[in-house]
Amino acid sequence: MPQLALYYYPNILGQIFLRGMEEILGTDGMRAVLTQSEQSHLIDNYPPNNLDQGFGFKDISQIHIALEEIYGKRGAQGLALRTGRACFKYGLHKFVSSGSPAEVEFRLLPLPAKIYQGACLFADLFNKYSDQRVWVEEQEEHLFWHVDRCPICWQRQAESPTCYLLVGALQEALLWVCKGKFFKVEEILCIARGDETCTFRIDKTPLD
Repeated sequence: MPQLALYYYPNILGQIFLRGMEEILGTDGMRAVLTQSEQSHLIDNYPPNNLDQGFGFKDISQIHIALEEIYGKRGAQGLALRTGRACFKYGLHKFVSSGSPAEVEFRLLPLPAKIYQGACLFADLFNKYSDQRVWVEEQEEHLFWHVDRCPICWQRQAESPTCYLLVGALQEALLWVCKGKFFKVEEILCIARGDETCTFRIDKTPLD
């Protein structure tokens, strides 16, 4: 159980996160971010491929702060968004696919049901394997992906939403679940801004 309000991702999710970011930043950029965030011990030494709870929310948040310090707020937003998409490729899809319904059954679902199913599967990934807490709310035109305990902005204060990595990861998850259909995802509430949750609004109508 977490102690002293310390929360974690399993090592394998930490590894996926770092590998995805390195793809976007390059080796030198990744080294700079890890050094700036005072986590140089992770350079060439990513967490192992196991489910031990060893990658702290505080560490994740510090890396995002370092990203902003080096690249500026706007530059960091774009890089975090691309990192989230890369993270899905580097292994998040394996967790989602392990809970997916049978292929034939899933293909017969209407698109709104597929979107909802995909959002729930992605929420279940974090609820099952990490200390991140997520729940899904469905309305007529949108889904809302609520995070009660968010590692991206953990113990941060900001004037605007900061969790762009989760936006990218959600977009890529839905792209995968819905076979190439891209959906607009926007963070409309953020704990770092003083809101109760980090909330991501997902359009039910694809952009293409």
